[in-house]
Amino acid sequence: MSTRILVVYYSATGNTAALATALAEGATETGAEVRLRTVPETAPDGAVASNPRWQEWVDSGPHHEYATLADLEWADGLAVGSPTRFGGPAAQLKSFLDSTGGLWAQGKLADKVATSFTTASTAHGGLESTVLATNNIFYHWGAIVVPLGYADPHLLESGNPYGGSFVSRKSAAPDEPALGALRRQGTRLATITTNLTAGRKAVQ
Repeated sequence: MSTRILVVYYSATGNTAALATALAEGATETGAEVRLRTVPETAPDGAVASNPRWQEWVDSGPHHEYATLADLEWADGLAVGSPTRFGGPAAQLKSFLDSTGGLWAQGKLADKVATSFTTASTAHGGLESTVLATNNIFYHWGAIVVPLGYADPHLLESGNPYGGSFVSRKSAAPDEPALGALRRQGTRLATITTNLTAGRKAVQ
């Protein structure tokens, strides 16, 4: 059975979605079975309309199936991505993660392999704190948190060992260094998940 990887993201203008897609590509290249999922938009219509790019993204979606708790239970490993919102993950994504209490209580989230990623419009707009805040949820689950790190020389360009990220200055789309880092994060997630899964089976 192939390693099962879930990538869940929230995106307001498409940048986080692009990172999620790149991460999914990296995981798929290892032979993993990958599900790419998003979460519903819950912001008020007026807030969405205040940003033309946000409105355009909403009008053109949904861009992937919505994530379910069944997806989360299915996965051996997962990646979670969100734009920064005041130094933490967006409420749209947080709402999905907050719904996992039942799975947590049953111990069904323990020992899953997890990683996170983010986007922001400024270099010091909360990239690291958003990744770390997302990881806090994984710690409560009892998941095994996998950082991006700097093991691959390419990752020195991404500037964030905690998790893949991109700074969208002047509404720029993610560049190749950022997308490349996310592909490597997906490969790393799937590879470590595969190794851990194989190790568990070997001692059963």
